[in-house]
Amino acid sequence: MRIVRDYQFITEADQGAAIAIGNFDGVHIGHRAVIDLAREQADRLEAPLGVMTFEPHPRQLFAPDAPPFRLTGPAARAHRLEKYGVDILYELTFNAALAALPPDKFVQRVLVDGLGVRHVVVGADFHFGAKRAGTTEMLADFGDRLGFGVTVAKLVAEGDAEVSSTAIREALAEGAPRDAAAMLGHRHRIEGPVIRGDQRGRDLGFPTANMSLTGLHQPKYGVYAVLADVLSGPHKGRYQGAASIGIRPQFDGETPNLETYLFDFKGDIYDETISIALVEYLRPETKFDSIDALIAQMEADCTAARRILDAI
Repeated sequence: MRIVRDYQFITEADQGAAIAIGNFDGVHIGHRAVIDLAREQADRLEAPLGVMTFEPHPRQLFAPDAPPFRLTGPAARAHRLEKYGVDILYELTFNAALAALPPDKFVQRVLVDGLGVRHVVVGADFHFGAKRAGTTEMLADFGDRLGFGVTVAKLVAEGDAEVSSTAIREALAEGAPRDAAAMLGHRHRIEGPVIRGDQRGRDLGFPTANMSLTGLHQPKYGVYAVLADVLSGPHKGRYQGAASIGIRPQFDGETPNLETYLFDFKGDIYDETISIALVEYLRPETKFDSIDALIAQMEADCTAARRILDAI
């Protein structure tokens, strides 16, 4: 998959695609329905399949002080889109200049003059241009006049509720990763490099791979049964594990992070990229009366996690 970040400097090979437009945070089943419609048009037109999204997320520009909300960072989102068969990711830089473009200028400059799109697929709730003034009806009219097709995808529901990134965040905040997975179409994953921690886990007999949660929506604090994929380095592969999300109250921590203990694993994966899939919420994080009590609970957590993961 090729990644294009500037619509003003683009090669001919990266023009003329059938594209899906959106933020695609989490790449959930609703997003994939939009991409599937774009794929149908790409096949019909014998054109590349493209996804157009924005980085940083527009909410980060308009509400910079809002709590972290993203389900996936840009690298994890790109990884998921590549696995889904996207040919070109138009990850456009979202800044004040792009945000200020009125709907007609956005279509002309970005979609037509820049990307040279042949077909555009958007969700039913899509808005574009300055102050979100552009509607799906306006986009279809622009397409008729400027020579590209437009398809508006219906919103996707899971049970009685519409699938949305907001609903997925709520499920994760409630400690319900299986409900989140039903809407995502895959288990929620936290992906990134392994960073160096204080090595307390190693001292306790449970060495952990530590990851930052900076910029990401934080699931309910506590312990989870997880599947871990090491994506780089000599230890690439899938492992079972138990992970803790939170501030480590036993040691008076303040900065939330993710610590994962990989079962039956020995090796150095510092700085390697790993992807942690939340399978089941086991318990809330707790401050214990003693280190021995903490170790006993960690052993019980691992036993419970193995039982859950072995049943998958």
